[in-house]
Amino acid sequence: MEIITSVREMQALARKWRQGGKSTGFVPTMGYLHEGHLTLMRKARTENEITVASIFVNPLQFGVGEDYEEYPRDLERDAPLAEAAGVDYLFVPTVREMYPRGYQTFVEVTEVTRGLCGASRPGHFRGVTTVVMKLFNIVKPDRAYFGWKDAQQVQVIRRMVEDLNLDVEIIPVPIVREADGLALSSRNVYLEPEERKAALVLSRSLKRAEELVAQGERQPEVIKEQVKQMIEAEPLAQIDYVELVALPDLTPLEQLQGQALLALAVRIGKTRLIDNTVLEVEG
Repeated sequence: MEIITSVREMQALARKWRQGGKSTGFVPTMGYLHEGHLTLMRKARTENEITVASIFVNPLQFGVGEDYEEYPRDLERDAPLAEAAGVDYLFVPTVREMYPRGYQTFVEVTEVTRGLCGASRPGHFRGVTTVVMKLFNIVKPDRAYFGWKDAQQVQVIRRMVEDLNLDVEIIPVPIVREADGLALSSRNVYLEPEERKAALVLSRSLKRAEELVAQGERQPEVIKEQVKQMIEAEPLAQIDYVELVALPDLTPLEQLQGQALLALAVRIGKTRLIDNTVLEVEG
């Protein structure tokens, strides 16, 4: 595996692969890799001739008072994990390399970013779409792989790709969980032992929602209220949001039908965690 830090060098390699007719799979990450990231990388490896991953903690997607400075970074730990997962090239640019002095161009998707994390983290998705657009222009992948844990992010990126006619296929990959149900996240490292135990209320509440739907419940407010009650019963948990929205446009629902996304954002102590499940009702 080769580590690339220069935008120009990464672009030159990508141009060579395209000219040679080689397919490229791309996994953008912020590093501190876990099994969720590695699952994306292994899938990219099986579906493409060249696999590229990036590690870049993007300052544009962190708001004031969020954990940009504290976000875990460890390239010595991450590089061998990426290599073992089948990554051929690891792109690790600096902030100055990605955002040179005088930078002033941004990409923004509007409607699909209004709710969920878009409402509670203003400006977050403008940072996400800007950096992903830049990475797509640098790596020029045929396919890009994103974890479904960030379901709103997947829908935002899909919208951007469709609206701007980008020549890349977006491939979502199911959430990877610990044996006890906790969704894998780089931020899990922040959790103290008692907080780690308390964080299981997210996956438990999602399972409760799935049970309600299986029993015939179709009223979004009833499902959301049951989920909220479960989470509020955990003393260390503080709800940011519990929302049930239609897929793929993430609009509010009056009645559960078709595919819907039940999405949570919950603070456990000082750590903000997200999780979700897709609820599907035929007819």
